[in-house]
Amino acid sequence: MLVKKLMDTRHFRTLFISDVHLGSKAAKADYLLDFLRYHEADTIYLVGDIIDGWRLKRSWYWPQDCNDVVQKILRKARKGTRIVYIPGNHDEFLRDFPGTHFGGIEVAERAIHTTADGRTYLVLHGDEFDVVVRNARLLAYLGDWAYDVAIVLNIALAAIRRKLGMPYWSFSAWAKQQVKHAVNFIGEFQRVVAEEAKRNHADGVICGHIHHAVIEDIDGLCYINTGDWVESCTAVAEHQDGSFELITWREILDAKPAALSDARPERAASRPTMDLALLIAEAKAGSGMTAAE
Repeated sequence: MLVKKLMDTRHFRTLFISDVHLGSKAAKADYLLDFLRYHEADTIYLVGDIIDGWRLKRSWYWPQDCNDVVQKILRKARKGTRIVYIPGNHDEFLRDFPGTHFGGIEVAERAIHTTADGRTYLVLHGDEFDVVVRNARLLAYLGDWAYDVAIVLNIALAAIRRKLGMPYWSFSAWAKQQVKHAVNFIGEFQRVVAEEAKRNHADGVICGHIHHAVIEDIDGLCYINTGDWVESCTAVAEHQDGSFELITWREILDAKPAALSDARPERAASRPTMDLALLIAEAKAGSGMTAAE
């Protein structure tokens, strides 16, 4: 545990968490575990890239903190919290199971969330818009038809690469490596995702993918990005009145340095717990797949 009694437990109507990248050495699983101890919600949306399947395929890294996070989420589900898992590109193996329920967790490609005050928000990871951002000018010229085709082709290409055992090619990851283009990319991504929310007649959009936490207005539409648990350690919470709050857990911990004296030592890497193994096995069973597939 990173903290002792840092604060009273807070209860929200909804929590949105994304881009944890469990299985990556960069993942701040210990921070997330403590966050989950101090934050409860009626509904929790896992907005993609919770498990980093790409990294785990390349080399195995699964410390006890990763097990603890998975167990904590499953325990919340058993106690009555609604958990909705919207896969991203790093945990795209779960995209083969839309509509599946396993371990008390619902899997969905995207969702429409209605807030306490009646507003609707499109909830999705956001990686499907990489191709749209990359070809924004051309698609704008060709119009809505080309936009729809680009989205369909990107999804189809990702599915084919997944079947062939090839990783999803992330334009956002590439763009963020090009420092001088990073700001332009983020702005264009936000615009494109906001347009998708409008196309779905939603009042706002909640996404992840680009590791850039923010709540802001874009042309009269509320754009929310949940950030990540690799650097910023952020989550978005909906209060009981429908208002949103961006929580930066790392800043809260940094503001209370004395509480860090109980930091736990790093533990050796381990295989995943039976909870995670059963979670994946149940998903495959629900789709009619065999365990070997």
